[in-house]
Amino acid sequence: MSVSDEIERLQHLHDTGAIDDVEFAAAKARVLNPPNLFGFPTGPVTPPTGEALAQQTQKWALFLHLSLLLGYVVVPGAGLVAPILIWQLKKEELPGLDVHGRNAVNWMISSLIYAAASGVLCFVGIGFPMLLAVILCSIIFPVIAASKANSGEVWKYPMSIDFITK
Repeated sequence: MSVSDEIERLQHLHDTGAIDDVEFAAAKARVLNPPNLFGFPTGPVTPPTGEALAQQTQKWALFLHLSLLLGYVVVPGAGLVAPILIWQLKKEELPGLDVHGRNAVNWMISSLIYAAASGVLCFVGIGFPMLLAVILCSIIFPVIAASKANSGEVWKYPMSIDFITK
């Protein structure tokens, strides 16, 4: 059955009262914009606005900050790659996510520098507690940032050096 035949059939059902306006509009949208293999519509995606945009930004900012912990849980190095990917893929769609991404990447670079300096100082002995402090901060700070992001706040990581600025 062609698209025009299907729309004519839907119009007939609507005219006879078999389906109401809402059902007609939904069925017509399905005919004009059928789902793909994975069940998602194939037509143009409308970007979120207003409250939906804020909720999307909060959700992705939460994921971005928590993805810093992936290196401890899933795969070593994933905590370095995942936040950058989330930030770069979503910053155009969700402009509010850009500041979260910059904060997270600045913290990643800063913590790597602190860890390297602590590793060198391990030969003197003072590096071991410093390394422990860096590891603890690398776990605690992303959790705090994710919590703040979930409530709509932007939190700058303490001791983070601003390598990437706007």
